[in-house]
Amino acid sequence: MSEEPRIDPHLGTRVHVVAARQNRPNLPVDGCPFCPGGLEAPGPYDTRAFPNRWPALGPGRCEVILYSPDHDQHLAGLGDLGVRRVVDLWTERTQALRALPGVETVLVFENRGAEVGATIAHPHGQIYAFDHVPERIARLLASPWCPDTDPGERGVTMNDTWSAWTPHAPVHPVSIVLAPLTPRPDLASLDDGERDDLARLLVDVLGRMDRLFDRPLPYMMWIVQAPTSAPDAWMHVEIVSPWRAEGVPRFIAAAEVATGEYFNPVDPADVARRLRDVAP
Repeated sequence: MSEEPRIDPHLGTRVHVVAARQNRPNLPVDGCPFCPGGLEAPGPYDTRAFPNRWPALGPGRCEVILYSPDHDQHLAGLGDLGVRRVVDLWTERTQALRALPGVETVLVFENRGAEVGATIAHPHGQIYAFDHVPERIARLLASPWCPDTDPGERGVTMNDTWSAWTPHAPVHPVSIVLAPLTPRPDLASLDDGERDDLARLLVDVLGRMDRLFDRPLPYMMWIVQAPTSAPDAWMHVEIVSPWRAEGVPRFIAAAEVATGEYFNPVDPADVARRLRDVAP
């Protein structure tokens, strides 16, 4: 790591002060750097991974994943085969980063839409390699986390090897969890059929999310994989959106930040029902 993280002496909160990232461009000024021929993609590609020029965790610990050369595409729009290529690249880069000295946790994630901080519209995500188990993941592992096998009215959809549902107590208005039906610690442990089904379920769920309001829904997505110290953890995918209505974000309020207790104005069972109703 380039700098030791700071720990709040009272709360134990870990903060990475990454002042150098202030210098990174918020918007490209000379065309999209992720399009073929751009700064980060000089040649043609289907999917592509490369080191982030402004790594939050130090050189070599943060990567950018390009999903497609098509600037106007999005993850679900790639279809089952296109998303399967992305899943394979996530897997390859997870294994490569996990093999680095001192890496404990590898996090695959995506911010989609300016409302959640994405500065470049080209379809892409990122991967971070941590030298510890982040606090939220540690709490999940301590539970220990397992899929909701009986979500009832919160169930969204499923296929042969994966299931999707809305959580019992979500912080965000739209919140969906995807998990393999059989315990799997990470992407590398999925067999071909399970990778196919993950790709298929992502296309399905993300497509439903966009149909909720008949327009692209801003979202954050991350994949919780087993850290080195907990190799038997059950991997899963979480997707959340701040929108509580079309174009209306839910902002985290002062009382929530101050207490760590949240007030969600949207019933997760209602979100699940609406997602079921907008099936392809």
